Amino acid sequence: MATPHNAEINRKAKEDRFQGHDYYNIDELLNEDHLLARDAVRTWVKQEVSPIIEDYANRAECPTHLFKGLAEIGAFGPSLPAEYGGGGMDEIAYGVIMQELERGDSGIRSMASVQGSLVMYPIYRFGSEEQKRKYLPKLGAGEFIGCFGLTEPDHGSNPSGMVTHVRDDGDAYILNGAKMWITNSPVADIAVVWARDEEGKIRGMIVEKDFKGFSAPEIHGKWSLRASITGELVFEDVRVPKANVLPEVASMRGPLSCLSKARYGIAWGAIGAAMDCYDSALRYSLERTQFGKPIGQFQLTQKKLAEMITEITKAQLLAWRLGTLANQGKATPGQISMAKRNNVNMALEIAREARQIHGGMGITNEYPIMRHMMNLETVLTYEGTHDIHLLITGHDVTGLDAFK
Repeated sequence: MATPHNAEINRKAKEDRFQGHDYYNIDELLNEDHLLARDAVRTWVKQEVSPIIEDYANRAECPTHLFKGLAEIGAFGPSLPAEYGGGGMDEIAYGVIMQELERGDSGIRSMASVQGSLVMYPIYRFGSEEQKRKYLPKLGAGEFIGCFGLTEPDHGSNPSGMVTHVRDDGDAYILNGAKMWITNSPVADIAVVWARDEEGKIRGMIVEKDFKGFSAPEIHGKWSLRASITGELVFEDVRVPKANVLPEVASMRGPLSCLSKARYGIAWGAIGAAMDCYDSALRYSLERTQFGKPIGQFQLTQKKLAEMITEITKAQLLAWRLGTLANQGKATPGQISMAKRNNVNMALEIAREARQIHGGMGITNEYPIMRHMMNLETVLTYEGTHDIHLLITGHDVTGLDAFK
């Protein structure tokens, strides 16, 4: 039976008492817009996400009502131009927004990053002016929900092997194939889909949910990202008007550039999950008593906490530098891969250490630790697996392609 003191700790765990952690005064490197955006999203997460997220995760249900709130706080395409429904901010602002959303839950960050980086961004970057005007404002306002169709049942780390294809049919393409592990797909109004044409070129196209032959069944049974809705995309002779084909790209450069944008956001987002685990562990270590003193007074607990804040600080500096490069248009896919891989792995290790500090309570939904840990197991794999990102860096530094 818990003592009255420790029972009070568990009661307080239900409250979102998160405080930011900035051991190296990195806030001094951020401008006023960055700080305002971060604080606004942090407040929204505390008010709208934290009180409900454990319940939704337990039920494996997506809180789709949050899409509108995400739009209202500017989480959809923060660094895209305001005239097209974006936030008109820079890449660091985009990063800190993703950080705060993932502090709430990786699935909530996924809802936003897919919408902004994988749907709005390709339409903005590769779409016609008519496509931009038709879709982007509604996506930015949360009136339309989008998803991104690249991964296939048999082609994940090797997207260039895709078998989804289109054939020319006059003023339209006939689309056939399937995509797998698609965030937002069961509730999406549109899907940005990548398929191979008759010449072998990779084409991007906007497929609307009411196109005949298009379905998006939900994937069930996930132990991770349980508050994020995931599904398939199935195309059976779907007629896609040529007006819906993105005109400015016809190669793998299209989807890969979108993935770089999303991976950049993940590099920031994972820091948020790590900080939430650290914050909870630090507070618990100061409040939980064993052998007549707070467990934070024991050397091994201090070792864990000191290593946690060290790794978080290194990740913060890595993300900030990557953000400055992105603002200058200099961030390379290899640099983004390094940050995504490092920061997600860092967050997962911190979640595991935080679970130990919480002891048995760490496996309950009184605390966010296990939810973050399960989520991060997926974040470690999606949008480029942990090992694939290592090989991207290896290719970058040696010039030798390990994929062939």
